[in-house]
Amino acid sequence: MAAGNLSGLTRCGGEWLALSDREDDRLYRLQPADGAWQAEAETFSAPPPPPSALPWGLRMHGWLAGKLRGGELDFESLACDAKGNRYLLSEAHVALLQVGPSGMAEWLELPASLIRQARASGMLLRHNALLEGLVIDPAGERLWLAAERERRGLLVLHKINGRWRCSGGCVVFSEAGLRRSPLAPQSEARYPRSFGDLAFWDGKLFSLERLEQRICRRDPNTGAQEKCWSFVAAALASGRSYPEPYGNAEALWLDQDGAWLGLDNNGMARADGEQRSLLWQFKAPPGGWSAP
Repeated sequence: MAAGNLSGLTRCGGEWLALSDREDDRLYRLQPADGAWQAEAETFSAPPPPPSALPWGLRMHGWLAGKLRGGELDFESLACDAKGNRYLLSEAHVALLQVGPSGMAEWLELPASLIRQARASGMLLRHNALLEGLVIDPAGERLWLAAERERRGLLVLHKINGRWRCSGGCVVFSEAGLRRSPLAPQSEARYPRSFGDLAFWDGKLFSLERLEQRICRRDPNTGAQEKCWSFVAAALASGRSYPEPYGNAEALWLDQDGAWLGLDNNGMARADGEQRSLLWQFKAPPGGWSAP
């Protein structure tokens, strides 16, 4: 991936796909191989994004950040439905781009109440703390969005008569809170709880909890946390740590065999000097992801 900064990961039609938040015109097919996987670009042409209901200040922060670093659309998550449609989440615009199997790209019309309800619940209030995760059910009829932090939470949309709507409300839940980082066990500093990405498996939602270095199973209707699995031991293993306390796991995909995490290292080298975008693979826990 030429620009690095892996921010989205999914399986689609038997292929691995990945996304960078620094590139607005492509996603990548990943070819598993011994050693380094190979990334092959699939380009598309995104039309201008729809008008944003975000306040002017947030829009200008996003515009300026995109100009300075690259990636004006700031794609942060990637999902796929059973028909092979790919869905790309633009954090800067709080918008969804659908890229069909033919490569045609179009922005989805989202309900005007989405941003209004999210902000009324304390989400989407800060620059670079907007939407970070996306997942869609295989039928392509229901999708969830994860607000990153301060406050973090879940939003849900239903496809009704071909249009995306908030059926019974957009907000599943929102929450605040500060936690110590398990990546800096000697520090007493506390940081905002955050979501990195979402996955959907066997009728359940799974959230990537970036600060706490874990994957949590959640009820898709209420967002209630049911069970969590930590990967902090892997993150702290010799040579793997990065010089920051927040965690950089930003992409999640899982199935009955295991979980795959994509790391967005923002150009930082880890302790052993590795600077490339990385995928971590974990076996499914004993009893599977549905274990009580």
